Amino acid sequence: MTSRLAALRELLPQNRLDALLVSQPENRRYLSGFTGSAGFLLISRDAAILATDFRYVEQAQAEAPSFDIERVAGPPEGWLPRLASQTGARRIGFEQDHITYAAYQEFVAALKEGVTNTALIASKGVIDGLRAIKDKGELACLEKAAELADAALDEIVPGIETGMTEKELAWRLESHLRQNGSEPLPFEVIVASGPNAALPHAKPTDRPIAASEPIVIDLGARTHGYCSDITRTCCLGEGDSTFHRIYDIVLGAQLTAMETLQAGMTGEQVDQLARTVISEAGYGDAFGHGLGHGVGLAAHEEPRLGPGSPSVLADGMVFTLEPGIYISGWGGVRIEDTVVLEEGKVRPLTRARKVWR
Repeated sequence: MTSRLAALRELLPQNRLDALLVSQPENRRYLSGFTGSAGFLLISRDAAILATDFRYVEQAQAEAPSFDIERVAGPPEGWLPRLASQTGARRIGFEQDHITYAAYQEFVAALKEGVTNTALIASKGVIDGLRAIKDKGELACLEKAAELADAALDEIVPGIETGMTEKELAWRLESHLRQNGSEPLPFEVIVASGPNAALPHAKPTDRPIAASEPIVIDLGARTHGYCSDITRTCCLGEGDSTFHRIYDIVLGAQLTAMETLQAGMTGEQVDQLARTVISEAGYGDAFGHGLGHGVGLAAHEEPRLGPGSPSVLADGMVFTLEPGIYISGWGGVRIEDTVVLEEGKVRPLTRARKVWR
């Protein structure tokens, strides 16, 4: 945590800030180690304060030894001016993508009433770049989360039978993940069969799974807060010609991106590697989402891989590669892996087999 605080402090003057008020839960955990559900960090050049209520004081003291723990209660006028005065900060940034407008108004009023010459400055992405590069400890957690996801798929998918419902399969996968050590899942398990597979974020239903139709399964595990994300598409039986054609195109698009992307490319350039394969096969309009997203303490974070993304890929970044084709009335195919960029090249973290039948 000491090195993370030092890195953030170097960014404060670059963003014309004297301090940063951190409220976003993953950012709060990343900088302090605190896992409670309520609290704020106030970080300046010389101060590192964690403000939380009575429920979490002892937890904060144990999890965030680098911080001064302040017990607070009630509206911000009762504590924010005092903490701001301790830092001596005149320009305090806040996370504009997390704080609501109502909370912002309360903070501004509190500072105006309780301390002079202190401004609250909207800030965006100050911590995102730090979190995008994973250290060895983070990577170990991500690898474990990937192993748990792989094991659930490799164990449960071969046992799928016709007549099993999407909900039943989703529950079997979730149960396996939790029974084998996953913390609360980063997102709800997706199981979508037949025409439902044309919906990228479908929710499991009572629909019975039938033979020779696509079954899209998207899941993730969580270890020490860090996530994995993997999607596999399979079918019971041999599958029809449409399934095999679409599957081969999607797999080819993913492998092309895996094998040819390099450090220094933008998210848009990497997305285009896979998108070109799908477009040249005649299904460009059926690939409606980006190629991938960063994975870490959140299931979706920096970098972003998609049309228009300026994110520049660098060693240490962990992200997904997940091309897909979705055809209304028939279904869809998506293949997704969580990968890490090392020495300019991709190393897959998720490795579950891609063909079961």
